[in-house]
Amino acid sequence: MAYIHRELERKFLKMSSFFKAVLVTGARQVGKTTMLRHLSEGTGRTYVSLDNAIVRDLAKSDPVLFFQTYKPPILIDEVQKAPELFEQIKIICDGSEEKGLIWLTGSQQYGMMKRVRETLAGRVGILELFSLSQREKSGCLFGSELDLSFAALQSRQALTPKNDITEVFKHIWEGGMPQVLGVDEELRGDYFNSYVDTYLMRDVAEAGGITDAVRFRKFLLACAALVAEQVNYATLAEAADISQPTAKEWLRVLEGLHIVYLLQPYYNNALKRLSKAPKLYFCDTGLCSYLSMWLTPDVLMKGAASGHFYENYVVMELVKYYAYAKNKANITYYRDSNAKEIDVFIEENGVVHPLEIKKSANPDKREVKKFSVLDSATLERGTGGIVCMCEAPIPIDEKNCFIPSNLL
Repeated sequence: MAYIHRELERKFLKMSSFFKAVLVTGARQVGKTTMLRHLSEGTGRTYVSLDNAIVRDLAKSDPVLFFQTYKPPILIDEVQKAPELFEQIKIICDGSEEKGLIWLTGSQQYGMMKRVRETLAGRVGILELFSLSQREKSGCLFGSELDLSFAALQSRQALTPKNDITEVFKHIWEGGMPQVLGVDEELRGDYFNSYVDTYLMRDVAEAGGITDAVRFRKFLLACAALVAEQVNYATLAEAADISQPTAKEWLRVLEGLHIVYLLQPYYNNALKRLSKAPKLYFCDTGLCSYLSMWLTPDVLMKGAASGHFYENYVVMELVKYYAYAKNKANITYYRDSNAKEIDVFIEENGVVHPLEIKKSANPDKREVKKFSVLDSATLERGTGGIVCMCEAPIPIDEKNCFIPSNLL
């Protein structure tokens, strides 16, 4: 299969020229190793995987001998399996002026990230890779920064085919795991089934001590059923027959393993009585549609949950974009005690860009009236609008447009 260029490559190479060590984290199977091996082709960089038991034993028992055997510059895969290496990595970084000496990948967040931050502070750049975005799959990586003004959206429109709902739902249903691209329904089902049974069950046992596979699967299914809704621990606990504190802990483990993404509510002192609960999304919509038993893209598109899946897709495209972009932004959602909700706030340089998400190709433009909550809060409001299935950007007023979702 041909290599698919990742948007994170640019940022990774920049970090590698600045830091002595760079760590790429992310869920299993999203393509971390593939990307780094591609970037190290022809450079003579040593590759070593800690999935290999003999190599792992050496790393754990004698880190000094490990680095004498496998000399930097080096790419170490699945570094969370031998945290004993971090102290030696620190010594190597401190003893050399060379940048990008050590490239690392790691799938698990918890203990590893704590050790990394304690041991390698100031020496390591940390990046996160998600499963493939729609932009990466279509090979259309917009060179420019995301700008929600009408003129900027129009110039993006010229670079890509028109928004098409069957294509969008094919992407949502298939998801972005590189191994399931283009495979049939049977193989896709088998892939996700083994992904849950092998990787996920093993990782949740290691990361959170969760050994009750039956209840955990019920918990996963309950999460998939609540996609794009506010987290309700009582509902999750009841579905899996566990206590609410356990549900909270299990969700934290899933978030740490990059299986789910919790979109935090917007908070501002000027806006009182705001919701405190995050909204639940899946990092990969393919896994979520598998867990929800949507057997084809068409059934998913016509199903009762299609609007929620579309919202999940749009939110994750934005999350992925800002994870790889030059500019950082804070992505939240807004909900007050009157249940007035705005799907996404993108806060960048002190300016808030409000977005509504609608699966329709012709949504009601009056939706943007909700954005007036920002005027009462003395927040600087930038361009925004309604992200939807329209085929081209259309202005609503001077601040808002209908935004085709494939332009994000």
